[in-house]
Amino acid sequence: MPREPRVSQPQHVKLDARVAEIAARQWGVVDIDDLRSCGLTREAISWRIENGRLHPLYRGVYAVGHPTISLRGRCLAAVRACGPGAVISHFTAAFLWGMLEPFTRYPDVTAPKPRKHPTINTHESKNLDATTLHGIPITTPIQTLIHLSAIVPFKTLRRAVNEALNRRLITPQQLITTRHRGAKNLRQTLATAAPTRSDNENLALHLLHEAGIEKPLVNPRVSGTNKIPDFLWPDRNLILEADSWRYHDHPLARADDRDKQRILEGLGFTVIRTTWREMTTRPDCMLARVQRELTRVDPPAALVLRSA
Repeated sequence: MPREPRVSQPQHVKLDARVAEIAARQWGVVDIDDLRSCGLTREAISWRIENGRLHPLYRGVYAVGHPTISLRGRCLAAVRACGPGAVISHFTAAFLWGMLEPFTRYPDVTAPKPRKHPTINTHESKNLDATTLHGIPITTPIQTLIHLSAIVPFKTLRRAVNEALNRRLITPQQLITTRHRGAKNLRQTLATAAPTRSDNENLALHLLHEAGIEKPLVNPRVSGTNKIPDFLWPDRNLILEADSWRYHDHPLARADDRDKQRILEGLGFTVIRTTWREMTTRPDCMLARVQRELTRVDPPAALVLRSA
């Protein structure tokens, strides 16, 4: 058993107070660098381990005072054990972000060169989009979903995407514009979502902008009617209607849509309809139709609009 370090009792108390202060900010966890910064030598660390003041979690990572720590403490300990640049990722990140429910699994950690541990699921990556949550280095919500998209069943991925959207952790645009293994799965989960009108219109505007198409008027009122199209290019008399499941997928809404389109086309407008599914799975089709109408050689005369 290591001998007690030759320091006075007040010095012991002072050193332990420093350790406790750091541990209080880190879910009860410290690593070897924290301990050395407090002034503890190797002998002093060994003595505290033997006397139950420090409890090893991983090599060079300890719980302070008692071995029972929270899940967040376990996650931080796993990150500290895996070396520089390590972050919580995959299933564990999805749980911490609130995208998935609790599960029985070793912590997932990704690092440029992770140190292997039998009770940590380590992953290697040099290009990570990371942030900090509750003081724990972690992959961003969109990076977390990118990781999941290549390894989990569609049902699980859809549940995680839906919760991320509900919590406003991600935007639909992020899911559509990602390019990676599993990107198709992410877009398919988005296609089955039930967006609000705002989500639908925001996505349409984003796609138009990314394609370099001039920005249309948004929700202008057509003079002499009570009709308000979603998007309008007035110099081309072109209207784009972006239909969402939530507001358009029932008989009354479909009847209203047909009536609205009949009136607008009767006034000389060209009406293009797109859906949430098309925009999330085949946005190129919608963009091609809009671009074709905008580049016609013989645009119709502009019609009268008034502000809503």
